Amino acid sequence: MAKAQGKGDTGYSGTRWSTRNSVGENAKNVSLTTLQALLTDAIDLYNATRQAHWNLKGTNFIGLHEMLDGFYNDLNESTDALAERLVQLGGVANGTTQNLASTTRLPPYPADLLDSIGHVKELSERYAMVGKALRDGIDETDDAGDADTSDLLTELSRDIDKKLWMLEAHLQGHGN
Repeated sequence: MAKAQGKGDTGYSGTRWSTRNSVGENAKNVSLTTLQALLTDAIDLYNATRQAHWNLKGTNFIGLHEMLDGFYNDLNESTDALAERLVQLGGVANGTTQNLASTTRLPPYPADLLDSIGHVKELSERYAMVGKALRDGIDETDDAGDADTSDLLTELSRDIDKKLWMLEAHLQGHGN
């Protein structure tokens, strides 16, 4: 079984249960570790997106506010898909606040930020990080022999990349 987690160590260390799922044990181990790390990051991204949605200010308020409303609703579905796949493979998804605080790979989101473009910059960095982590996870799970998890991560990667594109479009003309 995997080792205990510490800050930045997102390896799967949760409870395992027996399943008749025919994915090989090595592939399950790799996928459980990858899925738990991505679940943690996706929940953190969801929370950062909500933080921005609630607190942004500026002349482009309503457009960004409504866009982020859709983003965090989509992220809610994505985290559910990651957690359910983790459980399908015999793991226990850990989405607790305590686990999130100690294992997210994303930097802390500034709680005092109000400027809408500042929020877009902060979110763009995090969406890019999650997109890269998803692509790394696609390769890891595919190389381990779990095509279904790789396929799920590919779907989620395309969605994150689209959202990053939409965020970055707001940065044009702002020196970014």
